[in-house]
Amino acid sequence: MNQCLKITFLIGDLKGFLSKYVRNSAVKLGLEGFAHLISEDQVKIVVCGHRDRIDEFVDVLYNGTSKFKIDNIEMESYIHNKDYRGIFRVVE
Repeated sequence: MNQCLKITFLIGDLKGFLSKYVRNSAVKLGLEGFAHLISEDQVKIVVCGHRDRIDEFVDVLYNGTSKFKIDNIEMESYIHNKDYRGIFRVVE
């Protein structure tokens, strides 16, 4: 079953986080959507795909690496209102 999830969180060091870590993880899991830097330290991600793959993606965010420290993570269901054309983009 497919679903979409909106994830927002704070992160201290963004260098390489969106373009390498988040994007590569989403592509590897076959997910689509986007990641966007809302402010200096706040990220918004909309990710769509199979529920099991999204669960794996969330696990990657929580447990992925000691290099990036994520705080105040919030998740909510998201209505798929755009066609992401099977691509995960990073908007910087």
